[in-house]
Amino acid sequence: MTAHPSENCAFQYQLHQTSQPLDANCLLFLIILGKILLNILTLGMRRKNNCQNFMEYFCISLALVDLLFLVNISIISYFGDFVLLGIRFTKYHICLFAQIISFTYGFLHYPVVLIALIDHCLNFCKPKLSSKCQKMFYFFTVILIWISVLAYVLRDPGIYQTLAAQNIYSHQCPVHVSIQSYWLSLSMVIILFMAFVTSWPEVITLVRAIKITSYMNETVLYFPFSSLSSCIVNSKKILLPKLIVCFLGTWLPFVLLQVVILLLKVQIPAYIEMNIPWLYFVNSFLIAMVYWFNCHKLYLKDIKLLMDPFVNWKCCFIPYTMHNLEQIEKPISIIIC
Repeated sequence: MTAHPSENCAFQYQLHQTSQPLDANCLLFLIILGKILLNILTLGMRRKNNCQNFMEYFCISLALVDLLFLVNISIISYFGDFVLLGIRFTKYHICLFAQIISFTYGFLHYPVVLIALIDHCLNFCKPKLSSKCQKMFYFFTVILIWISVLAYVLRDPGIYQTLAAQNIYSHQCPVHVSIQSYWLSLSMVIILFMAFVTSWPEVITLVRAIKITSYMNETVLYFPFSSLSSCIVNSKKILLPKLIVCFLGTWLPFVLLQVVILLLKVQIPAYIEMNIPWLYFVNSFLIAMVYWFNCHKLYLKDIKLLMDPFVNWKCCFIPYTMHNLEQIEKPISIIIC
């Protein structure tokens, strides 16, 4: 009779030990599932008439990798312990895959942003390749980036020691927090703050003058434009508040979120932080930079503006792309968003 309480205690202790990793795996499954739903929602909300660019292809590849990661952890969680192609998979591999994904995502920020910036500069300054060649170039570039970063993660000695330590202390599953995303977010917030402080009177005046209405079942903006002659002088100074209004009009909640994360020093795992809304936020920021640094080229008649899936930049450049203003019958201040 006295053995029953000890057996019950031992059973409860064993049940608690076995249920703890299951809870962690379930939480990881829910996080990745929520991220995939957010990716699908973001891809569905983008503009359908946008041109192809590198960031579009990389966002689609990221969504596919997230889906593949979810399928892997779902299969391992369901079967628990099985052998596939001579390799034994256990629930330990869920944490291993999460760590590998975190390291891979953490090292992708700088190369992706750099290549996206170069791609926008080339598309803005030079004529594009044929559609088929461009798609093939973007496809193989995305594949090369994924393979290169994954090979670096698997061959780096420091990362290998971290993954090997996980095999010893299997009850712990630390994940990588990307320092690249921290510095990238901090840089963008500082640049936005400096740009807003530099031109805040013009931004406030511009916001007060904007009128939003509906035209043919679409939202239109009545944007106050100066004459073409006044836009030629100090064009960067005139263009900056318009870029700020257009950018913050779409991404202000995301900017505030970045500020909160930076102030509170929140550490977000890299497999969560690298997501499609974040990439489109960075993409809009890069496009605004390209426009501001190349504002002198906006006077060319044949220039083609970069298409943004979320921000409509046309309201910033109508005075630059219209040359015979007196011949235009309709008011150029009507911009369809």
